[in-house]
Amino acid sequence: MAHHKSALKRIRQTAIRTERNRAGRSRVKHSVRKFREAAADNAEGLSTCLNETIAMLSKAASKGIIPAKRASRKIGRLTRLFNATQA
Repeated sequence: MAHHKSALKRIRQTAIRTERNRAGRSRVKHSVRKFREAAADNAEGLSTCLNETIAMLSKAASKGIIPAKRASRKIGRLTRLFNATQA
């Protein structure tokens, strides 16, 4: 266990950031899963769901919760899935 004040503060900060990042990643995963399920069911409002998912992925990438290239890759794949269901 750390004894210095600064080390104790770093531990507290790391715990807060870890929890925030975990919640953000979970939100992104649920959004992607929701979109994929909606695409499989050919549900209404699929374009709205896609836009929400893309916004969530972009925001997570900008905040550093997920890597930018991973967000870009997921956005491309989800868009391709959307276009395939529309055709």
